[in-house]
Amino acid sequence: MLTQEQGQFLVDLARKNIVHFLKVGQVLPVDDVPPICKEKRGVFVTLKKNGHLRGCIGYPEPVYPLLDALLDSSVSAAVRDPRFPPVTSSEMDSITVEVTVLTEPAPIQPDPSNVTIGKDGLMVEQGIFKGILLPQVPVEWEWDSEEFLCQACIKAGLPPDCWLDKRTTVYAFQGQIFSEE
Repeated sequence: MLTQEQGQFLVDLARKNIVHFLKVGQVLPVDDVPPICKEKRGVFVTLKKNGHLRGCIGYPEPVYPLLDALLDSSVSAAVRDPRFPPVTSSEMDSITVEVTVLTEPAPIQPDPSNVTIGKDGLMVEQGIFKGILLPQVPVEWEWDSEEFLCQACIKAGLPPDCWLDKRTTVYAFQGQIFSEE
């Protein structure tokens, strides 16, 4: 678990990195970071404008040190999310930055009783198809556990009931959410 101070550091760093990138086209150089930033962690950066999603990109698995994953994810959420046009510098005053630091995904039996809304995030994988939904998503959309499983399948580009298919692997993870709000 990260402290509130560490989480605030990550949120502030994500914002500074986006602003810097939008101005000069390069990732912010960072030297002095807390030790937690050197640990491999999954992380997502979510951008919201007036309460609506404006970008969300991240690393579901701990493949990079948290600092590297955060810097890349923050820029990607701002300018590489294919669902949205790139964020502009003038928008940044109306954008809220949120950072979700993840635990490592672990396989679960795909059953609604094994999914806790507000605590678990889901990753669904079948062959080349993979989709992930963060723990806050079903809360925001008021989904129950079964709907959450179905929506994770849809996010992976699969039929909504693919979680019932033996070829599908469902993973759960938790996320610690830090936000400017």
